[in-house]
Amino acid sequence: MFEIEERLDRAGVGMDAILDAGMELYVSHGLSTGDGRVMLEKNIRRAFADPNVSALLLSAILLEDELYAKRKDSEIAEDPVFLLADEIIGMAIAEVIAGTYARFEFTRYDQKKPGILSTLGPFLDDAVAGLIAGCTSKLYSDSQ
Repeated sequence: MFEIEERLDRAGVGMDAILDAGMELYVSHGLSTGDGRVMLEKNIRRAFADPNVSALLLSAILLEDELYAKRKDSEIAEDPVFLLADEIIGMAIAEVIAGTYARFEFTRYDQKKPGILSTLGPFLDDAVAGLIAGCTSKLYSDSQ
């Protein structure tokens, strides 16, 4: 939907990097790491097909470009505490995918910023963290 995987890839956020970040905090719930990675990718691809998830991811890509990348001295360059829209987008993505439990998973990924999350700007790091959190939370719920 909305070519979201391609848009993320152009923004430097490819599927392998997303999966690597997701697996850094993976907690086995009866699935091996390899099986968990396969299921995580399936969940991510399913999320990409959801117009709500894709629209929220697209909003993060566009906001990152407009408010961060295109501004040499951006007011949000250091992800200031008063910027909440990025967190709200990340939490919304997580919750659309897997409900309220995913909000807590989002907090884990947002705080630790594994893998590529530590290299992204303020909107994309939270949006991708929300994507991973929603999809791993769904994975954990489905594997019980």
